Amino acid sequence: MGLVVYRVFEALDELVAIVEEARGVPMTAGCVVPRGDVLELLDDVRDAIPGELDDAQDVLDHRDKLVGDARATAEKTITGADNQAQDTIENAREDADRMLADAKAQADRMVSEARAHADELVTDADEAAERLRADAQREYESVTGRARAEADRMVESGKASYERSVADGTAEQQRLVAETEVVKAAHAESARVIDSAHAESDRLRSECDLYVDTKLAEFEEFLTGTIRSVGRGRQQLRTGSGVPDYGVDYDETYRADRRR
Repeated sequence: MGLVVYRVFEALDELVAIVEEARGVPMTAGCVVPRGDVLELLDDVRDAIPGELDDAQDVLDHRDKLVGDARATAEKTITGADNQAQDTIENAREDADRMLADAKAQADRMVSEARAHADELVTDADEAAERLRADAQREYESVTGRARAEADRMVESGKASYERSVADGTAEQQRLVAETEVVKAAHAESARVIDSAHAESDRLRSECDLYVDTKLAEFEEFLTGTIRSVGRGRQQLRTGSGVPDYGVDYDETYRADRRR
């Protein structure tokens, strides 16, 4: 198809070129063109135009007839569709009425069955409630009796426990009163022992102080003798009067300490 169109435009271009290059006729707007070349180009254009264009022209010529036939066919189809739709609607309405009647009958039957079942359930529930009430009454009386007996027993037990507690409290009070006398005697004895311990402690402290003072006095005398001996020795060393007599003074001091 593209090649055909190209050939048509090529032939038209050649025709335009021939007309433009043709010799003009003096005193007129016409021109002289080669007839054979122009006719050949026109034949090429005619041959290049496809046959579909001719068919299309035939279709255009028969357009009114085709449109009329199509309209008639469409109207016939629409009429048939309307009739079929009416039939379908009627059938659907009849089916709906029949289904509605069946549903209503089934609903009435189900309501009747449900009412009967509900009455049966209510009757069973009443009987069960009555049995439960009777059982509960018996259980209540049994539990109440046991509770009353247990309460009486606990009251008696409480009374006995109270009396035992009172008796035990009285005995404990008497025992504590007796123990109070013992405690007083124990306090007096402990005070005496403490006073005696304080006196003994004072005596021991006095003896210890006397012993320490005596020992310190002896040590003081020993140190005094030692200092005197050291002083004499230093004096003898300075004067060159002989050997220091440290040993004599030390022996005398040691013997004096031993005698003490």
